[in-house]
Amino acid sequence: MTPSQTVLIAFDGSADAARAIHVAGDLLPGRPAVVLTVWEPLLVALAHHPLTALAPVPFSAEEEDERSADSARLVAARGADLARSAGFDAQALSRADSHEIAETIRETADSLDAALIVTGSRGLRGRSARHGSVSEHVLEHAGRPVLIVPSSAT
Repeated sequence: MTPSQTVLIAFDGSADAARAIHVAGDLLPGRPAVVLTVWEPLLVALAHHPLTALAPVPFSAEEEDERSADSARLVAARGADLARSAGFDAQALSRADSHEIAETIRETADSLDAALIVTGSRGLRGRSARHGSVSEHVLEHAGRPVLIVPSSAT
């Protein structure tokens, strides 16, 4: 069996993620791509940041999750449009994160048998000294090639 030629592009809507799409498009034009946006359900977010649970929430978790899912679909669609303009044969995908964003990216890559994962070096989440914490975790645990495109600001 030959490996998939699909490129999985992690896209959070940030400028670094958009830059990663354009750089990867220059390197891999015409390849099939899935642009993935991972969103975090409210209860998962509260588990990651328990102090925020002390503040009153003026809406239901279901309503917030529906808004987050809709927003993620829009971000993924925008990323797929960028990927098509960069030369990929791209489709959009959004997934809810049930534990860690990097793990959801890895699981999606596994399910697609992606040939490569593309991510920016920094996004909207926390940062480490060299890479964003998400991209660093993906690099360390993906079990497949990963292209981390550095920020244009570095």
